[in-house]
Amino acid sequence: MEIVYVYTKKRQEFGRQCNFSDRQAELHVDITPDPSLADNFIERNPVDTGIQCVQEMSEHEINTERFETSVRGINHTEGGWPKDVNPQEVEHVTRYRKKVEKDEMYISAIQQLGTIMEHTIRQNNAIDIYEEYFEDIEVDTVDETPSAKTINVFRDPNEIKRTSTHISWFPDGPRKLAVAYCNLEFQGSTPDTSMESYIWDVENPNKPETVLKPVSPLVCLEYNPKDSHILLGGCYNGQIAYWDTRKGSQPVEMSPIEHSHRDPAYKALWIQSKTGTECFSASSDGQVLWWDIRKMGEPTEKLYLDPTKKQDPTKALGAMALEYEPTMPTKFMVGCEQGSILSCNRKAKTPAEKIVAQYNGHLGPVYSLQRNPFFPKNFLSVGDWKARIWSEDIRESSIMWSRQYKSYLTDGCWSPVRPSVFLVTKMDGTLDVWDIIFKQNDPTLSLQVCDEPLHSLRVQEQGRLIACGSHSGTTTLLELSDGLTTLQRNEKNLVTAMFERETRREKILDSRHREMKLKERSKSSADGAKEEEPEEARLEEEDLYTKAEKEFYSIIEQEKKILEKKQQQGDDTDKADTGKQSPIAEGDEEEKTNGNPESEQKKD
Repeated sequence: MEIVYVYTKKRQEFGRQCNFSDRQAELHVDITPDPSLADNFIERNPVDTGIQCVQEMSEHEINTERFETSVRGINHTEGGWPKDVNPQEVEHVTRYRKKVEKDEMYISAIQQLGTIMEHTIRQNNAIDIYEEYFEDIEVDTVDETPSAKTINVFRDPNEIKRTSTHISWFPDGPRKLAVAYCNLEFQGSTPDTSMESYIWDVENPNKPETVLKPVSPLVCLEYNPKDSHILLGGCYNGQIAYWDTRKGSQPVEMSPIEHSHRDPAYKALWIQSKTGTECFSASSDGQVLWWDIRKMGEPTEKLYLDPTKKQDPTKALGAMALEYEPTMPTKFMVGCEQGSILSCNRKAKTPAEKIVAQYNGHLGPVYSLQRNPFFPKNFLSVGDWKARIWSEDIRESSIMWSRQYKSYLTDGCWSPVRPSVFLVTKMDGTLDVWDIIFKQNDPTLSLQVCDEPLHSLRVQEQGRLIACGSHSGTTTLLELSDGLTTLQRNEKNLVTAMFERETRREKILDSRHREMKLKERSKSSADGAKEEEPEEARLEEEDLYTKAEKEFYSIIEQEKKILEKKQQQGDDTDKADTGKQSPIAEGDEEEKTNGNPESEQKKD
């Protein structure tokens, strides 16, 4: 027998909260007993039941934190004059106004909006929302010592450890961290080495949140600033790939290997564009390639980093670092293997004009390059044993530089919240934080992060969290103290004055150096033929190295002469000893000649 009872409710009451109340019981169905059904059952006698004198336990699962999402649509309309009305023509405007004023809804709309507008105007007149109440009161700044503490450590989960070559922060808050893992040593990877890279949840170091599975190990990895689900990666074999985390671990699309880089793609960055799908990459093969992830079949543009401006691939400089500032969409900078920095303009008319300037200053590859977020004309470069700060206006020399380190520098970047603070990582496992307002000769904070080389560094947008990647794939998350992350009073003005002063000083030195060169050239041209310079002037201009070399060889010559004299004296004494004969032998010879003088005469 099927029992159905229908509850009716109006559509407008769906989803409303249920209100319960007490009332008398209502009898809906009354089923009378049927004795004939007892014939279908057999009585069980005796009945055995097993019991235990133990407390009964139950297991429950609950979701302690629930995140509700909802999708809503919105109608966006832009106001303004209709297309057929030209607002600059008075006749068009008056005709359209008369037409609107005759509309029946016009008066009601004005009355409705008038009350709202009147309320907001009165509110604005009553309260100045931009008023600063405590502008004249000086803030008591606490001079705390700069410090940093370790928050979390993310280790490569594979048995064969790889280097953390690049780090990228999640663009929508400090919740996730994308880390690229790759063994950069030539032929250092075994067939069992994993090629996976990971996205970590900042609060869960035990297991990566997402696994990225490329066909070749990733050297660099970058989040798309416009879409946090999309990541761009440069592979060790030179290919460029992109992932959509909503579509799984495999890359959505990759560049074909015949149109990709011939060396590892050391840097790949997103470009400011309307679609948010354009990017470009650089490699040690001397190429800069532009891509659109909607069509990865071939690069949209290509540039050889040839300083001779002839676009000769054989003379191109290998790229190790890229710099792109979204506020300057046509400009970019490249750090080369040979220690030079190339400033380029993408929108130049010819490929030769795309390389605008060259800055020489490092003795080895430039591993990091970044413009100051507050002063884009000044940029930081990290290479060999020094970090240098440059000005775009001066190509001959950097305006500021760090002291000569004992260990090699591997990466560096500016603080996004303080214009005077930058950070560098070193091969001895230390992280140095520089504050050029506080100190220019030594770092403000030097922190031993680990006992192995640090290879990558990235600061989160808010400037407080820092991620450092090491040689064995350990990514350490650090938090800086308030003193290094809060903007100091008049800091921007002080840094501006410092950069301008140093730039002016370098310009004066550069002009003085050029004047001296011109004087030397004019002297040489006036004299005509090369004349022998006086001995004193020649000695002054001689290099210290040649002086030391001459002194060294003169000492050796003196030592040789002394040895030769000693050997000659020894030879003379030996000859004197051999020339002396015994007197007995001499007497016998005289007797022989005296005893037979005729024989000698006959012989004569």
